[in-house]
Amino acid sequence: MNQLSGTSGAVPGGARSRRRRWVIVALGGFAGLAALWLAGLIWFAAGIPRAPAAPIAATDAIVVLTGGAGRLGVGFELLREGRAKKLFVSGVYRGVDVAEILRVSQQTPEALACCIAIGHSAVDTAGNARETARWMADEGFTSLRLVTADYHMPRSLAEFRRAMPGVTLIAHPVSSEHVHVDTWWRWPGTASLIASEYTKHLVSSVIGAPGGAP
Repeated sequence: MNQLSGTSGAVPGGARSRRRRWVIVALGGFAGLAALWLAGLIWFAAGIPRAPAAPIAATDAIVVLTGGAGRLGVGFELLREGRAKKLFVSGVYRGVDVAEILRVSQQTPEALACCIAIGHSAVDTAGNARETARWMADEGFTSLRLVTADYHMPRSLAEFRRAMPGVTLIAHPVSSEHVHVDTWWRWPGTASLIASEYTKHLVSSVIGAPGGAP
């Protein structure tokens, strides 16, 4: 009985070998995916725009995505320079109007209020794109200059192109002294920010692709 009970729970050598192979395959697959993700991250970071595309070109509209320092100021400056007919600010908190935005941004209402519109429905980048697409269609505009943070620009452009395939988009990235895009790997905060943005970009690309999740 003791000999039988001592061997009854033993795992056959073939089963152990199969289990080991599956573990090796799983670890190899994980390592491969991690390597692909890291290579994609490096490619993504290298492609972050550092300067405006076609800096002096005029468009029908300037679109500013809220959420980062300096974006509104850049948008107002572009409007003052006559780069577009109107400025649209997407993702504004409900209850905030044009007068409040101008006051907080220390802008002169008389000079800009007539040419500014705001949207309150967007809560994320995809929402910014949909909200802007509706406004552009209402205005009959076919081109825009997009103002957002440099690290946020690749995902923003992808969402805007998906929502407005017939609209001409010009990227106008805004940099921050606290985000070190050129040496991102040396700065844990910037590396984490870019890695997060890259992952969101991957997810939005999968969801937005034909046959992706709704």
